[in-house]
Amino acid sequence: MNARTEPAEAEPDAIAQATAPAQATARPPLLREFLLVAGLFLVYKVGRQLATGHTPQAFRNAHHVWNLERAVHLPDEKTVQAALLHGDTLVHLANTYYATVHFPATLAFLVWLYLRRPAHYVWARRVLAVVTTAALVLPFAFPLAPPRMLTGTGLVDTARVYGPSVYGPPSSDHLSNQFAAMPSLHFGWALMVAIGLMAATRSRWRRLWLLHPLVTLLVIVGTANHYWLDAIVATAMLGAALAVVPPPRHTSSTAVRGAPRLVPQETVLAGAGR
Repeated sequence: MNARTEPAEAEPDAIAQATAPAQATARPPLLREFLLVAGLFLVYKVGRQLATGHTPQAFRNAHHVWNLERAVHLPDEKTVQAALLHGDTLVHLANTYYATVHFPATLAFLVWLYLRRPAHYVWARRVLAVVTTAALVLPFAFPLAPPRMLTGTGLVDTARVYGPSVYGPPSSDHLSNQFAAMPSLHFGWALMVAIGLMAATRSRWRRLWLLHPLVTLLVIVGTANHYWLDAIVATAMLGAALAVVPPPRHTSSTAVRGAPRLVPQETVLAGAGR
């Protein structure tokens, strides 16, 4: 009997499973994605402006929201603002954060995902699109004046008093709808940035990204631009969007860590048992 050795043939399924996850997800065309994201931001700005012209109803709704928050014993917005007003520097930083971080942070988040995690980028862009579209409908049905406009609450319009401010007088502000406080897309987008980065990375420190929505929440409430309820509604909308938009299956980062190893070649006796 002639005993010789031959390498065992690797099963096709094993090879496919080992190599397929390591292939990076195809990155969407750059021009198309630029137009989609630019369109998302444009719809955000134009859509909120279209919902203007409901000033009396916006103030009535504002009093309803304020009274509801007190009825269910939510923390008073004045408590957060009082902490900011301990020093001019702190309140100025809060106003600056509100004015400058919202759009750039979300854009940087999408750019990084596009370059490094294409599958997560497509997922995050879809979630943001769903949330933003839903958020644009609410001001038509429920216009809402921000707490900084309410009299008798003890709140200060910190942006107007301490600067910088992104809003002018409501009667002459043609760039934004100041009576579309609900939901807070400042908070909704910030929360999605944190969730998206935690999903797309594997660092042990990735939960620190939650500091972004936490700081955003304290800023929007402390500067009297939003009620607690605005953030709660934004969170509910984001949760619904995450439920209906399928999450990514894998990316290059998960493939590197989770790809199965190739089955090692085994030595077999070709003539054994013949």
